[in-house]
Amino acid sequence: MADQTHVLFVEDDDVIREATQLALERDGFAVTAMPDGLSGLESFRADRPDIALLDVMVPGLDGVSLCRRIRDESTVPVIMLSARADSIDVVLGLEAGADDYVTKPFDGAVLVARIRAVLRRFGHAGGGERAETAGHADTGGVLTFGELEVDTDGMEVRRAGRPVALTPTEMRLLLEFSSAPGTVLSRDKLLERVWDYGWGGDTRVVDVHVQRLRTKIGQDRIETVRGFGYKLKA
Repeated sequence: MADQTHVLFVEDDDVIREATQLALERDGFAVTAMPDGLSGLESFRADRPDIALLDVMVPGLDGVSLCRRIRDESTVPVIMLSARADSIDVVLGLEAGADDYVTKPFDGAVLVARIRAVLRRFGHAGGGERAETAGHADTGGVLTFGELEVDTDGMEVRRAGRPVALTPTEMRLLLEFSSAPGTVLSRDKLLERVWDYGWGGDTRVVDVHVQRLRTKIGQDRIETVRGFGYKLKA
């Protein structure tokens, strides 16, 4: 297991759990599958997996609550699984700290692609080298926007001198904004650059993450441009 990506999979449906575990293992993942939220939390704390797949509707401790518990302790990537694409469960899962979600029933190849996309961006949260951008102070890899400081080398963020804890997805999102302050970035472009979507995705993922980022770096720092997207105020 040491050389494999370890997936924690929490799903109460026996058929889905066993079939998905087999499919992931065939693709080279090491999988720990649990039938409920409480056993999933115990497994997470004991094994510290590389990524967690959480079904929303599991007994004992539901997937959203489990996601919150995990996020309180770790920045490990989390993908929520929901049977209802238009459900409030999707938004609740993202607000709880999930990085992405997949709607059931899902194709195994699609699930694997989404897992690998999340792992790729977590593996290089910096998003590659960034060119210097006019319109802000840039000193030794530190970008300054008012009271907000983004250290692109150390992958650290400070607001009014105080450290701001961001998940890797939030950091990648902020780096996209800070690389082009004052430039409007569409939701589709952010899905492509941050979530590595090569296909159309649900823009709620972007909207919820932008709102989470705003609560950490300042509500007024990221501006909504209606009908187009978002931009970082320089």
